[in-house]
Amino acid sequence: MTLLELFFDLVYVVALALISRGLVTEVTWDRAFQSLLMLMAIWWTWAITTVVTDMYDPQRPEIKLLIALVMFGALLMTTAIPEAFGNRGLVFAGTYVAIHLGRGLFLIPTVRHHPQAQRRAARVFAWFAVSAVPWLVGGVVHGSAREWLWASALAIDYLGFRLAYPVPGLGVVPAQQRDVTAEHLSERYQQFFIIALGDAILVTGTMFSLSHSELENIVAFATAFVSTLLLWRIYVHKSGELLPHAISRSRQPSRFLLTAPYTHLLMVAGVVTTAAGFDLVLHEPAGRTPPAWAAVILGGPALFLVGRCCFEYEVFSRVSVSRPGGLLALLTIAPGALFLPPLFAALGTMLVLAGVAVADHLRSRGRPPEDPSPPH
Repeated sequence: MTLLELFFDLVYVVALALISRGLVTEVTWDRAFQSLLMLMAIWWTWAITTVVTDMYDPQRPEIKLLIALVMFGALLMTTAIPEAFGNRGLVFAGTYVAIHLGRGLFLIPTVRHHPQAQRRAARVFAWFAVSAVPWLVGGVVHGSAREWLWASALAIDYLGFRLAYPVPGLGVVPAQQRDVTAEHLSERYQQFFIIALGDAILVTGTMFSLSHSELENIVAFATAFVSTLLLWRIYVHKSGELLPHAISRSRQPSRFLLTAPYTHLLMVAGVVTTAAGFDLVLHEPAGRTPPAWAAVILGGPALFLVGRCCFEYEVFSRVSVSRPGGLLALLTIAPGALFLPPLFAALGTMLVLAGVAVADHLRSRGRPPEDPSPPH
């Protein structure tokens, strides 16, 4: 992982913060759907750029220039997030399209001396050219039409990657051209997850105030911090630590390339939603918890645990009981959270996460280090 890649990631600190803050400005299903679309778009600019830096030498001057250009585009997209479904929809969509089509137009001539790499870049370009139509049309229209057009465009982008970008006359990207560098790719995904946790820390630090009783504020602050720490612990326990070994040990490293973006998107979405829940609790820890608030406060950790189940299956080909157990516990306390203050809902969520972390520790205590799943 290069210093330029770390610098590139700074844009996404701002992007995730704006998405989580926007989610709490109007806690509705429609706003949640919009936030998900923006997160998926921002995530995809990062994920595809990460694949490029894994398949091409990030030390090459051309790739460094490409990373800098994508960083500029991602930052421009980020500035449009607060009004992406308002007056700046075309800026958001147009920049997204420019990033992905521009990357292809940059790479195709750059790798002209490597026909296989050039055909790979052409396949990717073709799929993004198709999705550009609903992206740009969605940037012009308004209301629910924009939401569904952008959802369709994202479906094309995510499906194309999962299918290895099949194109008539060119076929799919061959498996041997989808091999990954285990250490680099795993470090990049781990780095982005830390960035997502940084959003939770940012919310915890900036929303702390003494507008309520000092005890309420300190308990809410401590709950948010401990919950963030538990999310980190649950992520890194075994699966996060052994991801590089699991990739390198597999006979088909491309299997992780095709699944990691989706499993990590779920976990990042869970952390961003959890950060939005911290915002709500720190803003108003007392009073009854509205159903929409409960959905955010409990739904964020639940979404993270769903992604964590998928991540564990990706590494070990099995799922620990503590993960679905945590989901069941969150579902169990959800009805009661509606009759309690937001602070108590957050405390209940923290206790569930603590239970998952403790179960992980007890399961692995005294046992020899576990190997990832057998080679595939």
